[in-house]
Amino acid sequence: MDKERFSMLLLEPGEIFFQDYSVRMKLNQTSDGENYDWMDGRLKLCSKSLVFVNKDINEPLIKFQMKEIISIECVTDENNESGNVLTIACKQYAEMLRGNRLEPYKFIHKKVNFLLSFNYANPDDCLPHIMQLLRASTLPTAEQNAMIMTIVHSRQSRFNFDTSWLEDLYEQVVFEVQASKVLPLIINPGRVLLTNSRIYFQPYNNLDQGLEIKWTKLPENKVEYLFLSVKSQEDRDKLYENLLNQPDLELEIVPQNQMTIQWQNGALSNYEYLLYINSLADRTFHDLTQYPVMPWIIQDYSSPTIDFNDPKNYRDLTKPIGALEPSRLERLKERYDEMSGKKFLYGSHYSAPGFVLFYLVRKYPQYMLCLQNGRFDHPDRMFNNVADVWKNVLANMSDFKELVPEFYDPSNNGDFLVNNYGIDFGFRFDGTKVNDVLLPPWANGPGDFVKKLRDALESDWVSENLHHWIDLIFGYKQRGAEAEKSNNVFFHLCYEGAVDLDTIQDINDRHALEVQIMEFGQIPKQVFTLPHPKRLVNTINLSADLSLSRSVLTSESKEEANNLSLEQYIVFSSHKDVITNINFMGDSENIASVGQDGVLKIYSMSTKKLTRSISLSNLPLSSCIFYKTKNNQSILVVGSWDNTLIFYDVEFGKIIDVLMGHEDAVSSLELSPTKNIFISGSWDCTVKIWHSYESGTKIKPHECLIAQLDHDSKVTCLSISKDEKLLVSGTEDGEIFLWNMDTYNLHFMVKDHESKINAMTFDSECKNIISCASDKLINVFDIQTSTRIYSTSLDNEPMAFGWNGPLLLVGDDQGYLSFWDSHGASFRSKIQCHKGPLTAIIFTTDNKFVITGGNDKKIIVWNCHQ
Repeated sequence: MDKERFSMLLLEPGEIFFQDYSVRMKLNQTSDGENYDWMDGRLKLCSKSLVFVNKDINEPLIKFQMKEIISIECVTDENNESGNVLTIACKQYAEMLRGNRLEPYKFIHKKVNFLLSFNYANPDDCLPHIMQLLRASTLPTAEQNAMIMTIVHSRQSRFNFDTSWLEDLYEQVVFEVQASKVLPLIINPGRVLLTNSRIYFQPYNNLDQGLEIKWTKLPENKVEYLFLSVKSQEDRDKLYENLLNQPDLELEIVPQNQMTIQWQNGALSNYEYLLYINSLADRTFHDLTQYPVMPWIIQDYSSPTIDFNDPKNYRDLTKPIGALEPSRLERLKERYDEMSGKKFLYGSHYSAPGFVLFYLVRKYPQYMLCLQNGRFDHPDRMFNNVADVWKNVLANMSDFKELVPEFYDPSNNGDFLVNNYGIDFGFRFDGTKVNDVLLPPWANGPGDFVKKLRDALESDWVSENLHHWIDLIFGYKQRGAEAEKSNNVFFHLCYEGAVDLDTIQDINDRHALEVQIMEFGQIPKQVFTLPHPKRLVNTINLSADLSLSRSVLTSESKEEANNLSLEQYIVFSSHKDVITNINFMGDSENIASVGQDGVLKIYSMSTKKLTRSISLSNLPLSSCIFYKTKNNQSILVVGSWDNTLIFYDVEFGKIIDVLMGHEDAVSSLELSPTKNIFISGSWDCTVKIWHSYESGTKIKPHECLIAQLDHDSKVTCLSISKDEKLLVSGTEDGEIFLWNMDTYNLHFMVKDHESKINAMTFDSECKNIISCASDKLINVFDIQTSTRIYSTSLDNEPMAFGWNGPLLLVGDDQGYLSFWDSHGASFRSKIQCHKGPLTAIIFTTDNKFVITGGNDKKIIVWNCHQ
């Protein structure tokens, strides 16, 4: 656990922490005459309690509930050097985190007096605030909460944002407003400050330091959120409007129908799409009353093995949980028919805070202790056995809960199923100790269990039926006549909009409804009013031409389909190691190549001879680009595995500069001649944008570096669009990033490859990105929506791309060069070019020649015959 043991989760849900004081505390002399020593620590003043945090981490925190305090007064203690102390008389107190362990609180039920001596503050200064909160505790709960919020808003209005927290002193303040940061079961009041470049939250207590929020596009599954609540709709709208008006803000907005299309076509997984729909329905991981809901998928939890191709193993997704078992449904309907007024089939819900923590108590025990006043559930009512829970949701007349996303997220390795904290949850009726969750026989541990559930969720059967469940939870079967037909009717207060809390004047009535929502949960916001479309399972990772490509992907059939023939024109065998890159030097006459031998070679197409050989590095060279300066100086820039960019003057035949551009090997280079810049990618997980070298200047990294684009893994390849407006980068982890070359902002990131990206290219119209990777896939992505519109798997690993008019050429790890149509959507033919992997392909501008390089150390120039 953290050194700072105090957490707002030690308070009641939603309780406010105001401030703390350095104090000494001791239990006053008891009736038996025993004297107690002073304890050093801090006193936390909270809206419904006082918490003493002992400096000794092995000693418990002591919590005094305001409602249990009999009196607080300032007295003079002759034995205390500081003079005045506070004496607290209470009926009971709680001990928490004894030995720094997460365990149920120990409640001491006896009348005691504690003495508090303040080290720096004057007790008279804080006593009025404590007494105000003490008076509030005597009121009914609703009135107490109202009085506390009045105190909070009063303190907030006197608190100003500390501008010393600003990252940049030249930032311009745009808007400031009272706000509270919201986390599960926690509300922390403070102020939000919006500037022209950042948004800040600063709590008025000192629990957190000032918080700066500067959002950037993050890789998949690394989304960050800040949840703020403000006191009025007007304040919310002003903050939102001012935020949207900031010129530096770029929102990624993908229309809802586009997300559905992506899911239908396999660009989004079922899991990702369900999380997306949950977010549309205002379900969030930050609110246990609105936690994302996921369906039960598997219904067999007793067999030793499980077959995900067998439909019998799946739950019926056309029915709500309560309607899966016919005999229980019949009894519920009988009760429904006998009701008067607003009828309902299910008095309990499929998602509520208690149900969420039922599943996650082992991972978030502090949440359960907060929700249940320092106690865990009875051992026999806990999540002990997956099979038992499934049986219960089928048969119990009041149990209809679905699952939470953690069941389908393999990245957590099933940690919510394991008692990693070693908490003593007690013993069940049969004497067994509550520990880890008992899993079905077909699961080889928690991680395997979650992975198999995810596999089931992504199965063809679920893909074909998931839209039915979406209709029930988020769609047109959620309410009204369709809900009645589908046996999907819940208690009326569970529905969004059933009651407008803002219109309820009586605070006790409002509080009662809030408790109802807190305890019983809410139906998600309705997202769809028409039947949800079905997923197009047969098109996922397939195309109409795939069967053709597999049937003709042999050298024997190439003659029939070939409409482009290649004739060997020149062969250069001057490199001593693998060819890594080939490029033209301003025209189609001279060729430059680099290899893993650390040598740069220059060839003449007209004389068919090697004209120059320059040893540049003891390590492999990865890439090269050519450009002319404003003074018409011919420059070759070469990327090296020694982290450098080497600048070579072609005319004078010498190295003119070496730039230590990266912290790891330079893997790829691209040129933007109209912008007078070049781009380098590196294994240090960055792409850097540089001003081009100009004649007579010394390259200084801090002066010529324009921008740095960060990634989460090694950058393996780059490609720039023909109009030089877009840059795409690929990584070792299979991620593809699309960048705007005017702003250097990220347009999107996709990960539909499972391994290293080998090559990428834009189509001729710059509407799509074509990528290939070591997973043997070729994927095509739409630039506007990031949708994967085509995918096919090859027999060999594709390594390099090249264009010849409408034809895409693909070089693979067996040395073959394959011909595809302009979108990579249909295979034409292939020929054998190299022995071993084909690593580089370029065309002359007139498409008369294609040059290939490979692991066989050869560069071959081919004459193209259409």
